[in-house]
Amino acid sequence: MRIEIWADVVCAWAYIGKRRLEKALEGLEPVETVWRPFRIDPAAPVPAVPLAGVLRDPLVDDALRACAPGLTPAENRVRVSRIAAAEGLGPPWGAAWHGSSHDAHRLLALAYRHGGASLQDAVAERIMRAHFVEGRDIGDAGALADIASDAGFGEAAALLADGAGDGEVKEAVLVGKARGVATSPTLVVGDRALAGAQPPEAIREFLRDAGRHAPRSLPPEVERFRYAEALLDRRDPLGALTLLGPLFGEHGADRNVMMLAARAYYASAQLGRAAAVLEELVAQVPDDSFARHLLGRTLRRQGRAEEAAPQLAMAAVMTPEYAE
Repeated sequence: MRIEIWADVVCAWAYIGKRRLEKALEGLEPVETVWRPFRIDPAAPVPAVPLAGVLRDPLVDDALRACAPGLTPAENRVRVSRIAAAEGLGPPWGAAWHGSSHDAHRLLALAYRHGGASLQDAVAERIMRAHFVEGRDIGDAGALADIASDAGFGEAAALLADGAGDGEVKEAVLVGKARGVATSPTLVVGDRALAGAQPPEAIREFLRDAGRHAPRSLPPEVERFRYAEALLDRRDPLGALTLLGPLFGEHGADRNVMMLAARAYYASAQLGRAAAVLEELVAQVPDDSFARHLLGRTLRRQGRAEEAAPQLAMAAVMTPEYAE
């Protein structure tokens, strides 16, 4: 069994959830746990800034109050620190820096690629300990190099400096979004998910249930297509195009890939590209009413009303619901 842990390493509940998962797995058959990236704050600054100053911002204060209704941010921090202590984390406890976790996720992805789940888990443990217990800036290249070296991954510093893992992490974040991951941490086994740092008993029950319902595996290109489609449905056309990109070479002539790309181009206002793909689709299958309808709308948005009119009219004749 493979357990994917979709989490942000700057999320206290991710560290707490790690301890609870470890307790849940005690006495069970060995499983593979893989850390996947989730970003709580994609706009977090680079370089990091002291967290104390951020917490004095009234807007941040309001946002933190919404996260824990009925508690002030200070009261919630005390509550989380007590929960962390109960799981054997700290003292001391509490992050000191607010910054991007992107490079930390790059390090985790590289650790898995070069040393598998055991090395990745060792790196994850040290990253979160550095952030929450030692008060270090885990966005700092030197800190990440020290963390990696301590875990036995000495070559990581050079890899990070070369930008390794950047595209991999960005794509994985999109896959998580496509799969509906919205909380850090979220455990995923196959097509089943458990959100939040749940108690060990709940995790065990989740794993038993997930083990009884193994999903049918799909070819990688089909899975990628479905994730791209899900992103477009979630109003992220640029993300959909990012995931579609690797399919354009071998599967670029597939009508399903072409149509999804055209829809994503249209939704992201790349109208020239949308029109080019749709014109090819209409030429291939003249009775594709949806392709004609979308082509007409694309041409109209480009200011090409005379060219749009016959496409829209023909689409409406073929499919009356397209009549405007």
